[in-house]
Amino acid sequence: QVQLVESGGGLVQAGGSLRLSCAASGRTFSSYAMGWFRQAPGKEREFVAATDWSGDSTYYADFVKGRFRVSIDNAKNTVYLQMNILNPEDTAVYYCAALLERVIVTSPYEYAYWGQGTQVTVSS
Repeated sequence: QVQLVESGGGLVQAGGSLRLSCAASGRTFSSYAMGWFRQAPGKEREFVAATDWSGDSTYYADFVKGRFRVSIDNAKNTVYLQMNILNPEDTAVYYCAALLERVIVTSPYEYAYWGQGTQVTVSS
């Protein structure tokens, strides 16, 4: 059984930083891609960033390029999302997800496993 557990969310002032973690367990993830998504109240879940399990291939939504960075610690089976220069529009529940392919995709419907989410709130 695949389990993804996010942590690291919280309340931060605009311009601040947070690092989210996603601990993965339950199987070998070397053939997976890992994605980060977010969902704000009243809005659809949207793609934020993704990486293959090697960390060699990454992809970002335009609205986070230059501010967020996704990375992987293979030894810990953990995916990270470093978020810098946060603004109130980044307020949302952030989810990590696992895709049963090595190819990165941005549609949430392609991802097979999801974590429970972690709240990020950015105050102005």
